[in-house]
This record gives sequence, structure tokens and C-alpha cells, in this order.
Amino acid sequence: MDKLIITAALVGAEVTREDTPHLPVTPEEIGQAAAEAREAGASIAHIHVRDADGKPSQDRELYRRAIEEIRKRCDIIIQVSTGGAVGMTAEERLQPVALRPEMATLTTGTVNFGDGVFLNPPREIEHFAKVMQEYGVRPEFEIFDVGMIRNALSLVKKGLVTGHLHFDFVMGVPGGIPATAENLLHLLRQLPEGATWTVAGVGRAQLPMAVLGIVLGGHVRVGLEDNIWYRKGQLATNAQLVARVVRIAREMDRDIATPDEARRLLGLSG
Repeated sequence: MDKLIITAALVGAEVTREDTPHLPVTPEEIGQAAAEAREAGASIAHIHVRDADGKPSQDRELYRRAIEEIRKRCDIIIQVSTGGAVGMTAEERLQPVALRPEMATLTTGTVNFGDGVFLNPPREIEHFAKVMQEYGVRPEFEIFDVGMIRNALSLVKKGLVTGHLHFDFVMGVPGGIPATAENLLHLLRQLPEGATWTVAGVGRAQLPMAVLGIVLGGHVRVGLEDNIWYRKGQLATNAQLVARVVRIAREMDRDIATPDEARRLLGLSG
């Protein structure tokens, strides 16, 4: 198997400080959380940002500051979100791509998201892909349901995404594909040869999905964006969630990828 790439989803758009005091919200806190996750074994930091009131934002300047804080602390791959939060416009969501991070998420379909709708019409998806191509940013396809894989591959067929293909299966979102072993195997059967994949289980599904990702030769995403608990009644930090995956992987003799090793596996230039 390839070495394991661990993504730390540090912030998200839904969790608040009222939910957990461990959530990083300022650029400095995000930078420190990324460095701690890197030290624990993560090679990708998936980031959202928050405004002065702690609310989700896609403001380019806030992303710039967060990226600067991360880069002065460690060599982790920075992956910005273009999902933002439910209800944001496409242009709002695309702002951080202009900063030319190494990676950005690209959701290739619409999905019910709790009580809201995460809207991604076909023309908008193509626009996102074109902007990422313009700025030289590697997309990670965010897959909330099976049909989104076909939508992603249509971008490849049209020449809007080139090079290495990497997918992230987000499983367990209310409204999206349930987080089960059977569903994960079904998703894997749809992937083209040579593609790599990560699995992100939401809530209590984070740990079992991470274990399946390790066993099946994929990669793993953990972090407070998707789950705030280490175990029932015990709040986690981002670094603790990463460190647990590292321990499990080592028990299974699966080596952990450094950021530079992950760059090679994902076809990033660095």
C-alpha cells in the first residue's frame, strides 16, 4: 500500500466554540492547530476560516492570513474549502482559490445537508473547475453521494480537470450517503484506475471509516470539522484525532506519509 495520507479538517463551518473550546477560529489559532496536526502525523490541512464573530467566512484576506500563519509554522499541504457554508454564493466560495494554495475542494453535486441544501448546479461546478485550473490549484473532489463521482469524471472528459485525480468520500452527513462499509466499497468500485481516495466519516462514523480507509489502502480525513469527540463524553483536539489514526495505522504496519511524500502521491508540485 502507499503510505497513508492523513488530512486534518481543522475548522469547518458548522462547529462553534460553544460546541468545543478546542475549535481554532483566528488565523493564529488555525496556524497553531495545523502545526500541531502536522507534528501528530497529518500531511494535509483542510481549512475554513471564521470572521471576528466566529462565523463562517470565505473572505480572501482571512484565508491569506491563515495560510501565512500555517506556512510560517510547518510544511503541511494547505487545502482550502470552496464549500464554505450553506447559502453562500459561488463567488464568495471561490475567493481563496485566487491565493493559489496547493489544493482546494471541489464538490461535484448538490446534496441535502441537515436542514439545508448544499447547492452545486452543473454550470457552477464547471466554473469552479475552470477557476482552479486557471490558478493551478489541484482539486480534491468532495463526494457526498455516488452520482457525484460521475459528475467529477465528466469534468475530466471535458478537459476541465487534468493530472492526478483525488477523491474525498464524505460519509454520514444527514442527507448524504450513509457511512457504512458496503457504501464505501460501492464508491470505490466507481473510481477510475490510478485515482487516490480519502474517506471522511462524520460524527461517530469518523473512527470506523478511518479504520476502513487504512485497511483498504485509501487515505483518511479526521478533525473537528467532522467530529468533535474522542470518545463519548470526551472532547477531542485536532491533534488527538490525527494521533489516534497514526497509532492504528502503525499497528497495521501502514507507514505515514510526510507532506512531501503526499505531494508526490497526489501529483503536487509543492
